[in-house]
Amino acid sequence: MNIKLHLDEAESEPVLRLAEILQVKPEDVLYAALDRLMLHARDVDVQHEIIQTQQSRANNLPLWADTAGSVHNYEGMAPCEPEKSKYSV
Repeated sequence: MNIKLHLDEAESEPVLRLAEILQVKPEDVLYAALDRLMLHARDVDVQHEIIQTQQSRANNLPLWADTAGSVHNYEGMAPCEPEKSKYSV
């Protein structure tokens, strides 16, 4: 079984920037993030966070995504100008 991850542009841009800074592929960034998560997957708090993230992803961008802090996103409107999140590189 192959697993693919779909990221919106606002989610993929921070990943691409980090990969560029580190001079690695975006897939390497995602694999490292998954590796860190899986090392802590037995922790009940981590399991709850995964479930909460799944539930909120339909309506919200993660804090590390570009324009995640935009009031327009929370109001269901398109952001005025894409902006880098304060939580990303």
